[in-house]
Amino acid sequence: MTRIVETPSFVFRLERIRSLRERAEERAREQLAHELRLRLRGEETLLEATQASAAAAQTGRDVVNAPAASGTDLIAAQAYIERAERERREAALDLDRQDAEVEARRAQLQDRARERQVMDKLEERQRADHNAVWARKAQGALDEVALNMHRRNGQAAA
Repeated sequence: MTRIVETPSFVFRLERIRSLRERAEERAREQLAHELRLRLRGEETLLEATQASAAAAQTGRDVVNAPAASGTDLIAAQAYIERAERERREAALDLDRQDAEVEARRAQLQDRARERQVMDKLEERQRADHNAVWARKAQGALDEVALNMHRRNGQAAA
């Protein structure tokens, strides 16, 4: 008697791990997006600080060129220029730190994506192996049916 081979559905035994790696990748993507938003704010802050520094320098030039400028005016203008320049340097340093953080998050995302891809490839390979095994079993069953029919036809002719 011949039996029909039914292919059982494929079950990836590491699905939980693959799912965890997908979530880790998604979290890394969100963290990178957050750091990129912070970096954009840092760029805006640096631009504002640069403009403030330029305005302070212009104010200082105006004070120096003013005919009635006193020593106190010059000292105040110099303090204003120094403070604006210090804020610009701090904004530039913050932006550099933010750039480093963005790169770290980008590298982390690449690592998480690579880990998930490993699991995806393993699943694909196991699925292909599963399908190949069951295809061979189904082919064997078909071959058995064909052989039995050939034997019956041979006996009927005899």
